[in-house]
Amino acid sequence: MNKTLLLIICDFLLLNLLALTNWEKAVPATSSRKPVPAALAANAVTKDDDLVSVMKLSLEDEKTQRDQLSQQLQSIQTTLQQREQNLSQVSATLAETQKGAAELSQKYAAASQAATLTKEQLAALEKEQAAAREKIDSLNVAVKIAEQEKQFLRATADSLKVQVEAERQERIKIQATATQLAQGVGQLAENSTALTKEIRENRPINVNVLFNDFLVNRVATTFVGTRPALFGVKTEGKDARTVFVTDGHDTFALLHIDDTPFNLGETSWDWNSLKVEFSKGSYRTASPALTFLAVDPRVAVLSVTAAQVAALGVKPYLIALEPFKFPDAVLISNGGTGYGEVPFKLDPGNPSYVRMDNRLVRRLFGDFAPSRGDLVMSKTGELLGIMVNSDYCALVNNFLPAQTIRTGDDLSQRPTSGQFDDLIHRLRRLPMKMQ
Repeated sequence: MNKTLLLIICDFLLLNLLALTNWEKAVPATSSRKPVPAALAANAVTKDDDLVSVMKLSLEDEKTQRDQLSQQLQSIQTTLQQREQNLSQVSATLAETQKGAAELSQKYAAASQAATLTKEQLAALEKEQAAAREKIDSLNVAVKIAEQEKQFLRATADSLKVQVEAERQERIKIQATATQLAQGVGQLAENSTALTKEIRENRPINVNVLFNDFLVNRVATTFVGTRPALFGVKTEGKDARTVFVTDGHDTFALLHIDDTPFNLGETSWDWNSLKVEFSKGSYRTASPALTFLAVDPRVAVLSVTAAQVAALGVKPYLIALEPFKFPDAVLISNGGTGYGEVPFKLDPGNPSYVRMDNRLVRRLFGDFAPSRGDLVMSKTGELLGIMVNSDYCALVNNFLPAQTIRTGDDLSQRPTSGQFDDLIHRLRRLPMKMQ
């Protein structure tokens, strides 16, 4: 039994015992003594009074004690009520505890059942743990082996670093040597290129080869122009074959004025239109302008573009920067009917011209006599100039213009007579032997 509950019951029984006792009916026992004599009455009265006094005092004390007991009883009753309340709370707590104990018993039973199942799982986990432990051991061994391999590789890498550094230093030395050799080779190549160029520039080309190149690189040129006439409009055309020449920057088709519809011996006209077209094979293209050069008013050039040159598939001739390197030149007829080597001489009074010695034509191939419009080539394959008459060749070493005529149908809006008058005036200022 609960000790608290036992203590409460004992206190309750004691309080009931004290409360049920009738303390007022309790009287002292009657004396059985015999009446005393009268002589002793006075003394007896005095003794009774004392006894009564004592009894009164005793009763007062008893009353005081009873009051105290009543207070204690009230206090005990209050305490008992509190204990009863506590007992009710304890009883409720006990019921809840018993309920919790029952739930715990159920949980214990369920836990016991689960524990039975957990043993099998625990066994499986132990097996897995054992396997994992074995794997860990094997991994530890692998790690140790890997550490040893890493140490070996580190040592090997350190050794390789030393070798690589040594090879790098050796490579630097080799590169320095190669650079010096390359510079030497480059210098040698430059010298060789310069020497090759000098040899090529100073070595004459076979005349047959030069003439064959001329035939391959000729381009057909067609002129169509219109001008006023006495009875309406006159159309004039001209067909020629020519080659392209270049100064390394600009490229032109080289012609004599006789290869065009124009001349400098007639009345100057204001032309209405002019069209110029190049053709080779099936390809045809137009030129935008006709220019008469300042070196001689009879030398004409037609401007062409690099794209047109590529489409026509021809090779332009370079102008000769050193025309007097050889005493002979190669003369090619304007129509390509013949060619040969011709000596030429400088004219001190006219440095822009050279005189061709027709009397000493050597190895002349074909039936032709030198005349105006014939092309003159250096023996190295460069263009010297063009014959302006049967004796003199105008050296074409630049393309400075004297007059330029734009092609098109609107020449009437840009009078050309003044331009031809200027060209005629330039021609008349030349020495008679060169006209």
